[in-house]
Amino acid sequence: MQYTIVGDNLQMVTISLDDGERICAEAGAMVNMSGNMQMHTNMKGGLLGGLKRVVTGESLFLTEFTTDAGNGFVSFAGNVPGKIIPITLNGNEFIAQKDAFLCSEEGIHLEVAFTKRIRSGFFGGEGFILQRLSGEGKAFLHCGGDVFEMELGPDEVVKIETGLVVGFESTVSYDIAFAGGAKTVLFGGEGLFLTTLRGPGKVIMQSLDIAKLASSLIPYLPQNTSGD
Repeated sequence: MQYTIVGDNLQMVTISLDDGERICAEAGAMVNMSGNMQMHTNMKGGLLGGLKRVVTGESLFLTEFTTDAGNGFVSFAGNVPGKIIPITLNGNEFIAQKDAFLCSEEGIHLEVAFTKRIRSGFFGGEGFILQRLSGEGKAFLHCGGDVFEMELGPDEVVKIETGLVVGFESTVSYDIAFAGGAKTVLFGGEGLFLTTLRGPGKVIMQSLDIAKLASSLIPYLPQNTSGD
């Protein structure tokens, strides 16, 4: 498998497959594909695997792409302005926010990942359900806006607005911390809690909080004033 990521803030990844290779993608992520590419919709991991994806906010089904004969290509893109970032797994695990997954090689497994502390879920804004990616191969995540990566050392801590956390290696611990005193909570505009990540391990962040973007657009959307 070879891939090319094109674009700036509306990126698309084009993946070239050899005969017999397969790629799995979130339903609706495909942009274009070669004429010999075949699509098959299935519940990867069976019914239980599909239901777990529904819990994380993803679709019940994944779409599998494979070539009918010879080499072929297929392209994928996210649904908001942002970047596509590849991650490679070699038996290790990566924890991602529930809507970050775009596509992956056949050897990547998706599972529900609960935060270690239940209070993280109630106060973190993103909910206490995340996705765990494991297995062997390459996966592609879609991030809102621009992407920033940090490599945390042992016990090194970074605090991030919850909606800007894309994901982190499973060696990184995840928690929620109070965002300061009463003035900060009431007037700082940062919310009550921030995500606290403690190393060691890699952390991926995004510059665009999709939930905040959606909220900022609401005043500009047509309103139903007919009384119906």
